[in-house]
Amino acid sequence: MSDLDALVEEALTQAEVPFEHPREGAFLVTLAGTHKLATNTWLVVTEQSLLVEAFVIRQPDENHAAFYRTLLERNARTYGVHFSVDRLGDVYLVGRVPLAAVTADEVDRLLGCVLTYADESFDQLLEIGFASSIRREWGWRQRRGEPLTNLQAFARFADPSRRG
Repeated sequence: MSDLDALVEEALTQAEVPFEHPREGAFLVTLAGTHKLATNTWLVVTEQSLLVEAFVIRQPDENHAAFYRTLLERNARTYGVHFSVDRLGDVYLVGRVPLAAVTADEVDRLLGCVLTYADESFDQLLEIGFASSIRREWGWRQRRGEPLTNLQAFARFADPSRRG
């Protein structure tokens, strides 16, 4: 095990976050959130940097321009990681830290940023990019008498009784 591998493992253990270590230099961390319940984050040691990558949300169904504009505006306020999209339009948080700058505190800071950015943006991104789907799901559940508990964050626009 390399020194950097040991440093990252120790940082994750100290942070008390669940993680897997499938191979040397690669860690899959599960960050528990409030809005986005879990954000799986890869920390991968490369030859020159520590790569941070976390899936945030799939490509939007609608309002693409507003959705991606929101991500770009958020990028102006991020540290260590930034919003990015893959070839399908799915959204990730990604970043690279030079190996010389990797410390236990920096790993903790980066994971805190990933969790904050993914969790705080999640409901807004869902509303912008998936409002029609959420409204359909709300109606379907209502008609069937299914619980609406995990949709309550969207009641202000999804619940027909609250819309004008």
